Amino acid sequence: MAASDTPSAGVIAFLRQSKLRILVLSVVLVIPCVWHRRIEAGDLASHVYNAWLAQLIGKGQAPGLYIAKQWNNVLFDVVLLRAANLVGMAAAEKIVVSACVLIFFWGVFAFVAAVTERPPWFLTPCIAMLAYGYPFCMGFMNYYLSLGLACFGLAILWRGRGIDWIAGGLIAALAWLAHPIGFLWLLGTLAYVRVRANMPGWWKLAMPLAAASGFAALCLYVAHRPALMADWDRGPFYLYNGADQLWLFGTRYVWLAGAALFLGLVCAGADLYSRRKDNHWWRQFELPLELYVVTFCAIVLIPENLRPPPEGAWIGLLGSRLTTISAIFGLCVLGGSKPRKWHLAGFGICAAVFFAFLYQDTGWLNRLEEHAEELARELAPGTRVIVMIDAPADSRMEFVDHAAERACIGHCFSYANYEPSSRQFRVRVLEGSPVVTSSADDAQDMASGQYEVQDEDLPIKQIYQCDQKDLTRLCIGDLEAGGTNGRTGGKAPGR
Repeated sequence: MAASDTPSAGVIAFLRQSKLRILVLSVVLVIPCVWHRRIEAGDLASHVYNAWLAQLIGKGQAPGLYIAKQWNNVLFDVVLLRAANLVGMAAAEKIVVSACVLIFFWGVFAFVAAVTERPPWFLTPCIAMLAYGYPFCMGFMNYYLSLGLACFGLAILWRGRGIDWIAGGLIAALAWLAHPIGFLWLLGTLAYVRVRANMPGWWKLAMPLAAASGFAALCLYVAHRPALMADWDRGPFYLYNGADQLWLFGTRYVWLAGAALFLGLVCAGADLYSRRKDNHWWRQFELPLELYVVTFCAIVLIPENLRPPPEGAWIGLLGSRLTTISAIFGLCVLGGSKPRKWHLAGFGICAAVFFAFLYQDTGWLNRLEEHAEELARELAPGTRVIVMIDAPADSRMEFVDHAAERACIGHCFSYANYEPSSRQFRVRVLEGSPVVTSSADDAQDMASGQYEVQDEDLPIKQIYQCDQKDLTRLCIGDLEAGGTNGRTGGKAPGR
């Protein structure tokens, strides 16, 4: 690619030479999207449920709900709804999510290739694990799609010129429609790299210092604004280095993430040792390593959660999401190493273990959702329910209750559905809607089991876990006015 006269010529040559490998890899990549009946990815189930509500709004069958016009955090939802109107919700979910996985994987692949000037085939197991890492399993689909598009934009514009800026601009616009973070990352990284390239010698050190100072100033500003209700509660900062993207459903993923990180350090160390006599070995690693350090500083300093509008919902898990970017820059650093067969073998073993774990855990979630569907089918159409389902105690994936929301499609309404009242998504709610609460605080209290049921909420039921030995077993019961919905099934133990 680097030897071609233009970046586009290099891409075309690469596609011609590697088309079979690209096709096979793409088919293998989407297997986790079809290996169970349902795709289990946390908040994804909520996106699907709200796409169904959007269909009802279009038919005039969702009183108190409406579609708001907004220009970010919507791309995935719009595409999902359009696809569902053509092929049905179940097929649309599989198609659109599979497309997002491919966009993310090949976007990261293209970005690493642009930075290192060679295709990172030996890192494909790492990129595949990252594609099914924390943002995917949490179901942050707009954010996930935005990062994939931003990677494509960065790959095009890294050494882009002329018409490349038109293509990059179009992709940047799509990234903005998906989620602001991907768009801002794209612009910020490009600005950083371009300004740094024009700075002489040691003056380049001013860039990371200025960036770190900016994040520190932001940290102080937010910390001294109590109205924002910010917190930095995400555990020891040194754990959030990018490898945490593989920490998903239990502590066994922590050991796997540690093994992958250790292997990456060994690969980088071995490569540095082999180049110890090369006086300019550091130049290939300098920029991506600098970007990694700047991202790490940002994650340490920015809040994990905050709530800018008091009447809206929380903007949460910011640092936990941004370590995806740390992981991408880490792959750019590692991609500068000379590829060796043992690199691919080692990362391949890590990926095999990772996807074996993922198959087991998403299978467990499929059984839980199957039981939720059995309960939902017995309900009268339009029944309001509150879902109280806990993840196992050692799981980092919080949104397992959304699986029961998706089970409500065609049968019931999830009264605690957080999207409409959060005012961060297309589907919005007016006060007094019988479909969903209009209060973000009430939705949060319902989810945490602290909501006092009101007369106007009745009739309403609760779906909950009723067997601590088998957390996939669910029961349903009526709630009464004046009572707290609570965690009827008890705190979920580790399975």
